[in-house]
Amino acid sequence: MVNWSLVAGSALALCIGLAATTFTLEGLMTTEVLAAPALTVAGLWLMRRSWGERPAFTMLAFAQMGCFVIFAAPLSYIGLGAGMPLQDTRFAELDRLLGLDWPAYFHFAMARPELLVYAKLFYAMILVPAFGVPVVLGLTGQYIRLQQFVMASTLALCVVIVVSSLLPAIGTYFQYGLPSDTELFKANGYGGQARDIPMLRDGTLRTLDLGKLGGILTFPSFHAATALLSIWSLWSIWWLRPAMLMLNAGMLVATPLVGGHYFVDVIAGLSVAALTIQASKGLTAVVVANPPAVSTQTKSVAPGRLVVFALAAMFVRPFRKQGGRDALSV
Repeated sequence: MVNWSLVAGSALALCIGLAATTFTLEGLMTTEVLAAPALTVAGLWLMRRSWGERPAFTMLAFAQMGCFVIFAAPLSYIGLGAGMPLQDTRFAELDRLLGLDWPAYFHFAMARPELLVYAKLFYAMILVPAFGVPVVLGLTGQYIRLQQFVMASTLALCVVIVVSSLLPAIGTYFQYGLPSDTELFKANGYGGQARDIPMLRDGTLRTLDLGKLGGILTFPSFHAATALLSIWSLWSIWWLRPAMLMLNAGMLVATPLVGGHYFVDVIAGLSVAALTIQASKGLTAVVVANPPAVSTQTKSVAPGRLVVFALAAMFVRPFRKQGGRDALSV
């Protein structure tokens, strides 16, 4: 219920943002947008089957994260459209005070072309936690940790969007005047923000296509937050620890280069993840008084109403839930 409340809250925030600004949305009926409601319906149907609990939790986790991203992506653009003062100079100075030299890091990587392929690969590994964590935790029956991961991830994205809107930055390539697109290397993660942020700030970009929106978050780094969140979520599965540590350590190293992030972006992202992990644990302690009973007890249909509200906010025809499990299950 808490996770669906976060989804509903993001839908409400998006409606308010659209009403208060000149931004408009396109692509409301694309495959990416319709997939989340479809997973919700499938998950709730499976939850009624004695054999369907594990795939149901997996699908509902995908649905929760998918719905949230659908609302959060345009919110990040709307926030940057507020045109707050750019903080690139300040972030570069913070790096310098910490003794971290981003141009030296860039030139070190450019002098070793064999490393650039791995940098782009590790940066793209943010998709592994997004898809892998719900599957592993759902199919191994770790439902509470799965819901905590969804909660911590959505809270982290909320914090990153708000802070990035208040303290916007274009990125390191812009600040240092270094090329982000060369014959050897193209900083794919940086390209979208370098293109879109100036247009958001001068008002030329006001139509947002939900099927095409990319990442446009700078400070804190959501890549860094995701790295820590994925390690924490799967730490109880001992045989996955070496792979998770290697994958996410590589993503942290690649993030400044491929994403055009300052080193303080990465540090801030890790801090946000640590805070939201503690917040998800605290909320779990409040909401779930008896954890062993969470995934087996049949209760009221009230959580289904919250699901309907979230889907209605996406301009998708709501459905009526005939039966259900407890709040954490949904």
